[in-house]
Amino acid sequence: MSALIALASPILLFNTYSIIFEFNALGPKFIPLNIFELGLIVWVVTFGIRIDIAPPRDSPIRFNRARQKIYAYNFKYQWWNPFGKWRVSPVSYDWSQVRAERWSHIGAVSGGLIFKWGVELSIVEPGTNDVIDRFNLSTMDADVTTWAYICTYMQEGPDALPPPGPPKDHNDVLWCESALRLAPKVSWPPDMDLESRTAP
Repeated sequence: MSALIALASPILLFNTYSIIFEFNALGPKFIPLNIFELGLIVWVVTFGIRIDIAPPRDSPIRFNRARQKIYAYNFKYQWWNPFGKWRVSPVSYDWSQVRAERWSHIGAVSGGLIFKWGVELSIVEPGTNDVIDRFNLSTMDADVTTWAYICTYMQEGPDALPPPGPPKDHNDVLWCESALRLAPKVSWPPDMDLESRTAP
């Protein structure tokens, strides 16, 4: 998205110059088109900046075996309104509502085809298959293995698994990740933070 901003910014400046300084050369019939183009470019640049720095540094999902619940740090945004209020809405659901969906996409790039895949967690309405929420579990990673690990943990407990790696600090970013450094830190609501880390 940052590349899109880099391309759109000079066009925004040029278009603004055209409207202000070349009114006589272009004539009034081009003004509505220039204003529409200016608005479109402002939308693209604003959306690009916000999608880079508005989402939190990470979107963690917590699994609490004792409570049989999952907790997701859910970020909601409106692609069509970059000027609106984008917010984090932490949510919790019963483990019995969780389903896993594997997805894949194929796209064309200048060097050929690109393949992307991953696993999404879908939350269904109790007693139905109606999806009410979704969270990304993994992309281009050991997705099936990750889901199997989670299922084993939630059903059999940590003793049935190899020991996990060191815990990750969701706010720790590399020095070169400038957009993430501007992004809000992960901060769970205190009540949910305590509930997600403790037994009933």
